[in-house]
Amino acid sequence: MGVAKAYLKQIKGITFVGRTDSNHWVTVDGPEDFGGSNAAIRPKELLLISLAGCTASDVAAILQKKRVKLDDFEMNISAETTDTHPKVYSKIHLEFVFYGKDIKEKDVARAIELSQEVYCGVTAMLKNSVEITYSYRIVSPEE
Repeated sequence: MGVAKAYLKQIKGITFVGRTDSNHWVTVDGPEDFGGSNAAIRPKELLLISLAGCTASDVAAILQKKRVKLDDFEMNISAETTDTHPKVYSKIHLEFVFYGKDIKEKDVARAIELSQEVYCGVTAMLKNSVEITYSYRIVSPEE
C-alpha cells in the first residue's frame, strides 16, 4: 500500500499554499469577508477540478490507445451545493465535449464508462457520498 503526503502552509488568514508528493504548489483561498485574500481557487472548487482532471486524463489516454484523433477536448462541470452547513456538493454533473472528425460514439462512451467505473480514483472516492452523472457531446468540424 502506498502512502501519499501533502504539506499545507498558512500565508495569511485563510490563504494557504499546499504541496504534494509531485512537488508542485497550489494556492487555496477564501473570500475577503471570511479572512481570505480572494486570490485563489476555493478548496471545495479544487475538488471539482480534481474530479474532472482525473477522469479527463483517463478518457484522453483510452481514446489515444484506441487511435481516436481529437482536435480538442474540454469538460464542463456543474455541481449542486446543499443549503445548510456543512455545505457539500450533493450532485455533480460532468459534460465531456469532444471536437474532431470521425469520432465514434461507441469509443467515447466506452472510454468514459471505463474511467467512471474502473480507473478514476477521485470518482471512486466521491461516488458513495455525492451523485455523479455525466453526458458527452461530439462536435465535428462541419457543425
